[in-house]
Amino acid sequence: MSNFLPSLPRWSRAAFAFAGIALLSGCDFNFWRMDGHQSTMVTAGPVAREQLDVFMVTVWVTLVIFILVGSTLAYATWRFRARTDADEHAEAPPQGHGNPLVELGLIGASVLALVIIAIPTLKGIWSTYDVPEAENKDAYEITAVGYQWWFKFEYPSEQIEGAGRLTTANELVVPAGRPVRVHLRTFDVIHSFWVPKLAGKVDMIPNRANHLWFKADKPGYFWGQCAEYCGDSHAVMRFRVVALDPKEFGEWLEQQRQGGRNLAAPVADANRPKAQFASLRNFKQNEAGISEKFDINPLEAWRAKQAPEKDENPELVAKGKSLFTAKTCIACHTIRGHGASGITAPDLTHVGARTTIAGGLLENNSEQLRRWIRDPGSVKPGNKMAVGYSASNIKLSDEEQVAIVAYLESLK
Repeated sequence: MSNFLPSLPRWSRAAFAFAGIALLSGCDFNFWRMDGHQSTMVTAGPVAREQLDVFMVTVWVTLVIFILVGSTLAYATWRFRARTDADEHAEAPPQGHGNPLVELGLIGASVLALVIIAIPTLKGIWSTYDVPEAENKDAYEITAVGYQWWFKFEYPSEQIEGAGRLTTANELVVPAGRPVRVHLRTFDVIHSFWVPKLAGKVDMIPNRANHLWFKADKPGYFWGQCAEYCGDSHAVMRFRVVALDPKEFGEWLEQQRQGGRNLAAPVADANRPKAQFASLRNFKQNEAGISEKFDINPLEAWRAKQAPEKDENPELVAKGKSLFTAKTCIACHTIRGHGASGITAPDLTHVGARTTIAGGLLENNSEQLRRWIRDPGSVKPGNKMAVGYSASNIKLSDEEQVAIVAYLESLK
């Protein structure tokens, strides 16, 4: 083989190298897959679909240009190559201005290519800017606010007596088959709101109102991301969009209007075994916080999270609720009906019903929730919760971590 490769033409060796790189990327050819969670090639709504159409028009036009230019270059290189040593050292032929007809033809072809791209682009800009007039009255209004590094979602039309508008965090639940207008704001720096399968990215700029709209074709679970560099943990500033059918969406709204869930007061039971508190395992740096099982059907996983845990321990939950206050968590978080009314951190009134925590980074289960509250700085560097731990000298024992986890998981 070592004697074989040098004898091949340069283009053949380049082809072999490219094939080797492709094989190294994975024997199942995942290198070529474009259907991931945040793929722009798999669309689930009219806005993303139209943006994909514009992209594909550009792809086909540039592919035609590439083939024509590349073929001409390849032919000229082959046809006029130096065949002898004398050819290699020969003087350059007289240089001419060129053929006016060819030059005018190329200019005309370039203009035509731009027109072909411009027509669907302008049409897409107009149609994706805001909800179409025919559907405008049916548009559902949401306000999204970007923070370092999480998203707050407010529902202006869903007012809660004594608490104002319904507010949640990091999981945006919307009605499927209905246009949703999202008003984009930011609390601090520039962020960018992006749900690839539903709509393109739009910036959240300080002191400037912005918006976008999308519509999910059917119920589904979609991954979102901040798409504008915004500090240390920009890469892990994520969120989810959960689209539900109208009936299920109405049920979710009704449940969200309720205050934080309260378990019945624990009954003393001398025969109940004492809870055992295992030490939290060590996590690798940047270890993924989403399990493969969750990825199989995330929408069903979300639905399962709406029901209370089967093995709830009222005594442990009560202890966690007390610790939530004692450790000053109530200074930053809101839990309606539980005395917590902070405004600088995510609303946790129904955090137990969400599939993710830590700004969409970790799956919402006992292990990952405990990982987060034990050392938030190791999960999301620079976040304000870690700063608050340091400033207030907050330390949590294994027993306290388990109790707070039990309390948060009870908030359905």
